[in-house]
Amino acid sequence: MNMNISVIGAGAWGTAMAISLSAQHHVTLYARNAKQIEAMQATRVNRAYLPDLTLPAALMLSADLISAVANAELIILAVPLSALRSTLKALPSLNDKAGVVWLCKGLEANSGLLPHQVVAEELAASVPRAVLSGPSFALEVAKGLPTALTLASSDAEFARHIAKALRAPHLRVYASTDVVGVEIGGAVKNVLAIAAGISDGMGLGLNARAALMTRGLAEISRLGVALGGRAETLMGLSGAGDLILTCTGDLSRNRQVGLLLTQQHSLPEIMRRLGHVAEGVYSVREVYQLAQRLNVPMPICAAVYRIIYEHVPVKEVLAELLNRPVHTEFDQ
Repeated sequence: MNMNISVIGAGAWGTAMAISLSAQHHVTLYARNAKQIEAMQATRVNRAYLPDLTLPAALMLSADLISAVANAELIILAVPLSALRSTLKALPSLNDKAGVVWLCKGLEANSGLLPHQVVAEELAASVPRAVLSGPSFALEVAKGLPTALTLASSDAEFARHIAKALRAPHLRVYASTDVVGVEIGGAVKNVLAIAAGISDGMGLGLNARAALMTRGLAEISRLGVALGGRAETLMGLSGAGDLILTCTGDLSRNRQVGLLLTQQHSLPEIMRRLGHVAEGVYSVREVYQLAQRLNVPMPICAAVYRIIYEHVPVKEVLAELLNRPVHTEFDQ
């Protein structure tokens, strides 16, 4: 199956997807920064995000949004969640064949909305849409290393169709209809990766990391089910799988945030050092407030919130976590 695909956003993830998909589809990669596109056209390298990889000759590059999506049968939004709404507003009228897939993870600042809710507010209801998520580092996808993801849409036929279209020898895509479950897994795992980085940075050991990930998965599942997601989704690629990768992989920006916090770096300094977006820093506030509204116990996420936004010392928060009242394992 060959499609005309437009990837909007030439960061690491957008570039990686464009590289991966260009082997079997007609792909156009769009960036709003014309100078970035000019440099990529001249060098066939995205020096800012994937400097060690050459862009395929077949991959088209564009800084003109209207022309980039003009003939698209599928538009992949590879922008941070903070830019999702403005990107949707900027999209021209889509042809009747075009579907939309987004890759961002988290909850929108201030509104607390999941990505699919933002899309629902900005995109015509007739446009088919889906979220693509799961355990994936952009660099490994771009290199063609084996990766498995979940594509979720309320339209089961669209989910199956696009999952099949995006499948490649190194990329396996599973279809799902649980949009909420897939998105909650992607949002909360970033918060827990910060916690894992803090644990590792303090030298708490592998036992502590395993406990944190397991209890963190329980928090993800509680929130996902409370919002209407399915528990089995959170045990799959977009929940447990993404959590494992993000909490243990050295390429995880959110884990790096946690590591740097234990070295007494300020949050603005950490964000400057990383250079790329670490969604967990922004998601933790919305996750914490959502859990409070729904009365869902999420003590690890609350601990990360207190460290980042209330500036409570890490050791104090850790002592509070370890001295919580005893519960049966699957209650709290």
